[in-house]
Amino acid sequence: MTRDPARAAPATLPEGVVSLADHERHSALLLDEAAQAYFNGGAADEITLRANIAAWQRVELLPRVMRRLEGGHTRVDLLGRTLAHPILVAPMAYQRLAHPQGEQATALAAATLGAGLVLSTQATALLEDVARLVLPEPMRGPLWFQLYLLPDRAFMRELIHRVEAAGFEALVLTVDAPVQGARDRERRAGFRRPADVTAVNLAARLAPKPLVLQSGQSALFDDLLTHAPTWDDLGWLRSITHLPILLKGVVHPDDGREAVAQGAAGLIVSNHGGRTLDTMPATATLLPPMVQAVQGAVPVLVDGGIRRGTDVLKAVALGASAVLVGRPVLHGLANAGAVGVAHVLRLLRDELEIAMALSGCRTLADAPGALAPVGR
Repeated sequence: MTRDPARAAPATLPEGVVSLADHERHSALLLDEAAQAYFNGGAADEITLRANIAAWQRVELLPRVMRRLEGGHTRVDLLGRTLAHPILVAPMAYQRLAHPQGEQATALAAATLGAGLVLSTQATALLEDVARLVLPEPMRGPLWFQLYLLPDRAFMRELIHRVEAAGFEALVLTVDAPVQGARDRERRAGFRRPADVTAVNLAARLAPKPLVLQSGQSALFDDLLTHAPTWDDLGWLRSITHLPILLKGVVHPDDGREAVAQGAAGLIVSNHGGRTLDTMPATATLLPPMVQAVQGAVPVLVDGGIRRGTDVLKAVALGASAVLVGRPVLHGLANAGAVGVAHVLRLLRDELEIAMALSGCRTLADAPGALAPVGR
């Protein structure tokens, strides 16, 4: 159970919820301890989890005044499309843990608010059903599908064909989680995924046969990690699809340059929301070196710790083409289903416009000029 059984799934916004932090606090009243640990927890001591938010807060804005702002907008260009704003919903697994309508509610809200949607491989809704909800919306953002590379290549090929046929516009290959991080908070809370909450798009896959390990061999290095993704796998993936492929979880500048050389269509600077390797730098810190490394060859997006419209402005100012938002979307989903998700996205869009106006930015092309000098 992930929700208090005495409470019906809400469909209206809770009173007094006016920020993403409010959404997080209120969702704690609806989700049980185990579900909260799964959604909100990070790896180990959660240093990176906390650093993601704090790093955006440390970036300072230095407004310009007396500028002409009429006719301003939040539009950005990304992979051949013009988006109403640079906010996308990050891929997040098992959203029915937060609300009975799960990914379908999130998809409706994102499409209505013009936000891009990245559907997780571990979604609890069929990818075709999500696509049918998103694609008819004329003002929608991009619709992408997130992949974990699985060892069953026949299944992977079939899954990607389904993704293409459904109308998804890009693949997002997660490359930073060959194994799960040590999530102490989840273990303390005794999190177990309910039997009726499943990754429905993976139902037909064949699980790899476990190896018979010899004395002294590691179950991690000598078994599980034999299936970890490599640059060769990116080449294979590119050979079987016409969709552009973005790599999510690239944080080292050398890997960013290699990704461009290997044909990646874009990069997402991400530390997996602090859920994998603890003590990694915050994504606000990792973003500028990656932007510098790729020199505009591909778009660079960023996720992790985005909680205010000012954070979105700062990310764009530091070189991001767009941002992805994760946990706040889940909090909104838990609070009021599609209405809650829409409220989260609307808050970020409104706060972005306010931040732009108060910083003297008519468009997001002006954003770099709004940053305060470092060490001033």
